[in-house]
Amino acid sequence: MPSGDVLVLIDDSGRVVEWARPAEELFGWSAEEAVGRSVATLMSEAAAAGGERQRERFSEAASVLVKPVLQGTSVMWHVLPAADTVSGQDVAILKAMFAHSPLALHVLDNQLRVVRTSTAADGLSNTPVLGKHFTEAYELADPEAEAAVAQGVLESGEPVVNRLVRHVKAPGRATRRIHSVSYFRLEDSHDRVLGLVASADDVTEREHAQNRLALLDAVRTRVGHRLNVGTVCEELVEAVVPAFADIADVEVIEDVIRGNEPPPVPVHRDTPLRRTAFQGRIAGHAVEVVRPLPDGTPFSDVLSDLRPRLVSIEEDSSWLAADPARAEVIRQSGAHSLIVAPLALRGHALGVVSFYRHQQQDPFEEEDVAVASAVCAHAALCIDNARQFMREWIVAQTVQRRLLPQPTATHTTIDVSQLHLPAPQGGGAWFDAIALPGARTALVVGDVAGHGIAAAITMGLLRTAIHTLAALDLQPDELLARLSDTAGRLAAAYAELPMDPLEREPLTVGCAIAVYDPVELTCTIARAGLPEPVVALPDGTSADLSVPPGPLLAGTGNAPFPATTVSLRAGSTLVMGTGALADEVLAPSGPLRPLLDGVGTRSLPDLCDDIAHALPDGNRTGEALMLLARTKALPPDRVLTLSLPGDPEAAPIARAAARHQLEAWGVDEETAYTSELIVSELVGNAVRYGTPPLQLRLIFERMLTCEVSDSATSAPQVKHARTIDETGRGLFIIASLADQWGTRSRSQGKTVWAEQPTGMSTERRNDAGRPT
Repeated sequence: MPSGDVLVLIDDSGRVVEWARPAEELFGWSAEEAVGRSVATLMSEAAAAGGERQRERFSEAASVLVKPVLQGTSVMWHVLPAADTVSGQDVAILKAMFAHSPLALHVLDNQLRVVRTSTAADGLSNTPVLGKHFTEAYELADPEAEAAVAQGVLESGEPVVNRLVRHVKAPGRATRRIHSVSYFRLEDSHDRVLGLVASADDVTEREHAQNRLALLDAVRTRVGHRLNVGTVCEELVEAVVPAFADIADVEVIEDVIRGNEPPPVPVHRDTPLRRTAFQGRIAGHAVEVVRPLPDGTPFSDVLSDLRPRLVSIEEDSSWLAADPARAEVIRQSGAHSLIVAPLALRGHALGVVSFYRHQQQDPFEEEDVAVASAVCAHAALCIDNARQFMREWIVAQTVQRRLLPQPTATHTTIDVSQLHLPAPQGGGAWFDAIALPGARTALVVGDVAGHGIAAAITMGLLRTAIHTLAALDLQPDELLARLSDTAGRLAAAYAELPMDPLEREPLTVGCAIAVYDPVELTCTIARAGLPEPVVALPDGTSADLSVPPGPLLAGTGNAPFPATTVSLRAGSTLVMGTGALADEVLAPSGPLRPLLDGVGTRSLPDLCDDIAHALPDGNRTGEALMLLARTKALPPDRVLTLSLPGDPEAAPIARAAARHQLEAWGVDEETAYTSELIVSELVGNAVRYGTPPLQLRLIFERMLTCEVSDSATSAPQVKHARTIDETGRGLFIIASLADQWGTRSRSQGKTVWAEQPTGMSTERRNDAGRPT
């Protein structure tokens, strides 16, 4: 029953249930006349009766308050005297708000039950909502959280504005709705809490549009940072799951992954695709599976015309029979909606991406197809960039591998091993161990700055040049000077090529050359820009070799490349490397320097493995190369050294000594005769044109080398003597008989040498000269 303050009690059908005496006095009808009648009828009759007295009564009646109250399962409207007068304009505003406002308005009592709704709220529920708790009246995604928020507003009076509330997907609705909800507390003139007003604005489309824009921004930000096809695909699925889809599956044409050109459309039915990335909670769906796509499926259709497909799996599942493996994945996931979008660029197909939604997620819409296409367009560009990089990387790696010595040549006076850690983009680092006359070996380490095909080709050109220059038997400092001239000419030629100015970089080359002599046990070293070499001694210690630094090759100016000659006893290990390893291994304080201190007689390949495993991951930004060379001494019985007089008697003395030594070495008669003739001509030229003292040296190693040294600095030249000339044929005869000959400058004078095969197998040569 209503309290004593209540004037009128009206049920939810608008009929008067109670009519108090104050109401009789105020409105002029008795209780018998008013109870059971419609309020609308009473108001119509009052308006028709008119009259001054009736207008005065309506004026007084304007000072009332209508309050909805739930009794049982019905809503009763209490008409109470109002402390303040409500104007007709206020009533009109309220009426317009509830009747015409696009916002869905809900009046909740202090128990959070719905007591009144606006016209715009009629479509929010399929069942009557009056009298129900608002979390029961509407299917909210998180009803407990919303009840807590509304109760907080009811208790504190602090409004909550523009709170996003998501609804559970209801039967018969395509998507779940999202509303922007605001809560305000209702109070009367005595500050008594009457309930809440909740306004709801449907912002589903706005939120979906913002989510799509956020997705595109995330894909552009997160996808394509690294130039690897597989990595790009992984970045793609991580960006779209779960923001856009519950499952994402990326399949790329196998040839594209290998760096080849993508095929034109339509793609042949037997073209294999590799699953490069997958994201979603599905067991047993492995990546790296390679297979052609079955015909008659949306996936093969996309590769035929590059048009994306929106598929409702629940409505159209006939194609699943053509792809049992994928059908099983869809069954496990409970997917109900699918978008298949092509990875395509310039009319060529790179692959396909499949987006799935399952469980309570909304199905894809046409707007989502456009988003999927935009996402795949960006991914296709990134994949194609990675493909082109992969192709260049493969070419660069192939070029570099072919240009590097494969396998490392075998040397009898030195053991060589290398540690080569290629850069991800390929590089221009190289090494060489070049056999020189007199059983010597030139050890070379070089590094062309940059990466890719350009660096690999430049490295090949410089390596070819250094082999050509090494055949001239130049000292390391002079060899570097001439190599620098070659690099300078290459740099000038590159500068004239039509290239993008933003990508043009100066040619920067570092190089170090060491020439080891196993007879004198010395090593002459010169370096241009590379770190100082290190020697690991047989006693287990290591030491830096004080080799003055020279400028980079092809640099400006004419700065020299100073050379240093050091003694290097047998069993020592010379370590040379590029700058990428200097701080870790070659520097005295390097963390891996102790590995060199304990080398001793350890296997060089094992040492290289230990260094490679000990290098820190992630710190190396460029290519790294290190060359290790363990020295050996040429046995004394393989060398004949003889001082000669500076007169004509020198030739017969040299021939006799050579004949005796060649017999001791077991050289066959034909080779011995040729060698005697070469010795005779070399000594004769030295007596005629050189300066004493003279010295003959025979070296028996992989080649039989004859060397004659004198103190003159002038180099001999081959002359073509006429028939009547009595001299001038010596070097011509030597050049005709020897495999190769040349001149080597010394600190005092020169050495003229000639080489020829020994005519013996390696086993016989190793046994030659040994005591029996």
